[in-house]
Amino acid sequence: MQSSGKETSREEISGKKRRLDPVMASDPGDGEVAAGIDLPLPVVEIVRYPLPGYEAPMGLSFSPDDRRIAFLFSPDGTLHCSLFVFDTSDGRQELLFAPPDGSGLQEGNLSAEERLRRERAREQGLGVTYYEWRFDSDSGRDGIVVPLPSGVYFQDFCGSEPELKLKGSPSSSIIDPHLSPCGCMIAFIKDDELYSLEFSDGEIRQLSFGARESGKIHGLAEYIAQEEMERKMGFWWSPDSENLAFTEVDSSEVPLYRVMHQGKNCVGPIAQEDHPYPFAGEANAKVRLGVVPSHGGEITWMDVVCGEQNNSNGREEEYLARVNWMHNNALAVQVLNRDHTKLKLLKCDVTTGKREVLLEEKHNVWVTIHDCFTPLFKGANSKYPDSFIWASEKTGFRHLYLHDKYGTCLGPLTRGDWMVEQVVAINECTELQLSPETIQISAKDGTTLYANMYLPDEKQFGPPPYRTLISVYGGPSVQLVYDSWSSTVDMRAQYLRNKGILVWKLDNRGTARRGLQFEGQLKHNVGRVDAEDQLTGAEWLMEHGLSVRGHIGLYGWSYGGFLSAMCLARFPDVFSCAVAGAPVTAWDGYDTFYTEKYMGLPSENKDVYEFASIMHHVNNLKGKLLLVHGTIDENVHFRHTARLINSLIAARKPYDMLIFPDERHMPRGICDRIYMEERIQEFLDRNL
Repeated sequence: MQSSGKETSREEISGKKRRLDPVMASDPGDGEVAAGIDLPLPVVEIVRYPLPGYEAPMGLSFSPDDRRIAFLFSPDGTLHCSLFVFDTSDGRQELLFAPPDGSGLQEGNLSAEERLRRERAREQGLGVTYYEWRFDSDSGRDGIVVPLPSGVYFQDFCGSEPELKLKGSPSSSIIDPHLSPCGCMIAFIKDDELYSLEFSDGEIRQLSFGARESGKIHGLAEYIAQEEMERKMGFWWSPDSENLAFTEVDSSEVPLYRVMHQGKNCVGPIAQEDHPYPFAGEANAKVRLGVVPSHGGEITWMDVVCGEQNNSNGREEEYLARVNWMHNNALAVQVLNRDHTKLKLLKCDVTTGKREVLLEEKHNVWVTIHDCFTPLFKGANSKYPDSFIWASEKTGFRHLYLHDKYGTCLGPLTRGDWMVEQVVAINECTELQLSPETIQISAKDGTTLYANMYLPDEKQFGPPPYRTLISVYGGPSVQLVYDSWSSTVDMRAQYLRNKGILVWKLDNRGTARRGLQFEGQLKHNVGRVDAEDQLTGAEWLMEHGLSVRGHIGLYGWSYGGFLSAMCLARFPDVFSCAVAGAPVTAWDGYDTFYTEKYMGLPSENKDVYEFASIMHHVNNLKGKLLLVHGTIDENVHFRHTARLINSLIAARKPYDMLIFPDERHMPRGICDRIYMEERIQEFLDRNL
């Protein structure tokens, strides 16, 4: 922010940029700010979205005829977006669609189901958040379909008003609508059942039956799939638009966990939520896969049933991980065993439901689910018809391989000591052609670790050592340390650096994108190697004179909240304080998929679970602990914090507490987030 205190506009409007390295005046008592010196960042900058540099068009996609590019954009630099279109022929850009009611998607007009879906997807956008291109094969005209809480709209390019194709209602909301590939129909979930709408005659057809009020849901992914497996969808259009594959989720054997809205002025059903939650060691939802004609008809159930303990496959097919359509309307289905050590790729005949195993992935650490499976439909080279691309970590790093239609591996497409993250796009019509300060330290076993360091300005704050905050996540599937703009615009880190606090981020053993050997060291070692590597980072800072014992704190959220509290308890002579946000304090209280992947079953690994519980180490605590949690967190339940508090009381250990009665796992309300940052800063000022 500029020293005048005036809020700046968007870059393309004013040409100004938000300063990320403001420096305080050398003598604050002068009452004036020296020329060219910026004031410290206000706390509101930490919680503001989008982050600096991310105020840009999102969701770009070409029209079916490649003449236009549609994108979501917020002219005022907020989370509230409208839909724009860019004409590639003349370079013209125009607003195509804004919500007819002036608001569109808002936190206040969402159904409970949509709120939870957005929570699982970590979506924060407002206004228009999603769209799909529609090509009218009869008229040859392009248009765009936009789902909103009020209904599903169609917008053409003739300047006409948006047409409401499917009306929603608060009591019966439209969930997860998606166009058919031909653009003639749209499928959606309503009242736990799958429906389709034919645009030509406006007829709505119910495609699935028997779920409503039975404890089952058709066409929506279960909690574990959305939260842990990154499978957000529960139905899939066939390439020819003739069929829909969909899931049937039966959560009747999964225990209900009640989340209370403690901040409401009332009690009873409207102040509580009941969620099926599969605790570690307990039953998962039963999921089976069906295929139904898109115009309605008999459902063919595939020979795939996951999560059912009494079937012949038992724990071998516990999780339905991925579903993809292949050539000739076959289904590719990925199923994972409960131990996370074996994944099968199945090919299902949608006319009979029969299956065959195309390949199996096995590893004694775990098999990681990915989205790299890509069926090849129209390759110019017909040498391998109906082939597909698969990703495997069999070399220790995830790489791409070409397989024929029988599942036989034809060879690698990529190789090396690095990992493929995703398949962005494939040109099937051509031949394949391959073509903050970062610190490196060593773990106790010699493993190379990487860290980012935000060092205060020595001219302003003097030479080190500095008060230090270690910003930690440390859990699987996440990487904090990388050379990217998002590291630069970590506004909390910049805020603290500009207060003279050194901020340190280290990716310990077990974090992502370093290969399976690196990640797999976390198996049965949660709370051990991760915490020990964070200690190694603190020791490196002290050895180099950058930090001093007793003035090093920690901050983390979710797994990072767990690791912050664990480090404070295990190494009380090094760390002086910790902020633990929504921490998992005892892993027997977390879900099946995630917990058992890294720790095994509670009944078989009691010592692993015991050591990884914060309560097991609470008697060692010396430093100050701030616990932050939302009471309606349906992911890491508030119960985790409550159990830890009971242990702290029993051990006569002091603690600070920050509760948000109306927040879930990640605080969303701007007032709550500002208040949270202010309280965290006060806590750090007192205890670092």
